[in-house]
Amino acid sequence: MAVASVFPALARMLALSRRHLVSPSLSVTSFRRCYRGDSPTDSQKDMIEIPLPPWQERTDESIETKRARLLYESRKRGMLENCILLSLFAKEYLHHMTEKQLNLYDRLINEPSNDWDIYYWATEAKPAPEIFENEVMALLRDFAKNKNKEQRLRAPDLEYLFEKPR
Repeated sequence: MAVASVFPALARMLALSRRHLVSPSLSVTSFRRCYRGDSPTDSQKDMIEIPLPPWQERTDESIETKRARLLYESRKRGMLENCILLSLFAKEYLHHMTEKQLNLYDRLINEPSNDWDIYYWATEAKPAPEIFENEVMALLRDFAKNKNKEQRLRAPDLEYLFEKPR
């Protein structure tokens, strides 16, 4: 009896997801806010995009609250590579950023729905959409090059939160 009630729900989910199937003829360069897989070997014929609510800038928070939120969001990403890259970047630069730069960084880490996109843009494996080409992206790309050859194997310990900014 329970199995019979599961199948109609599954059928409804599949019917809904079919409406959101993406045609391979859609332009890959357009920027859409939705979750999607990014496997280069995948034909994407069965790809389903899950629409996400549009990103909105938070204008009601203080600059200290914004810094604290961005520091947390830099550490808690969907993939380890970005956890390490963005948390170390935030440790180095967040305390020195202007309000405009904080807003650009906020948009950069929160508007794209796929963390791999952020990683590919930062490491210059893929070009970033024009909306993200700004001074913060330039800083992040320069930081990702690791010119000082630092060992970056994990996110920084939290003790630095209690230190005075450099």
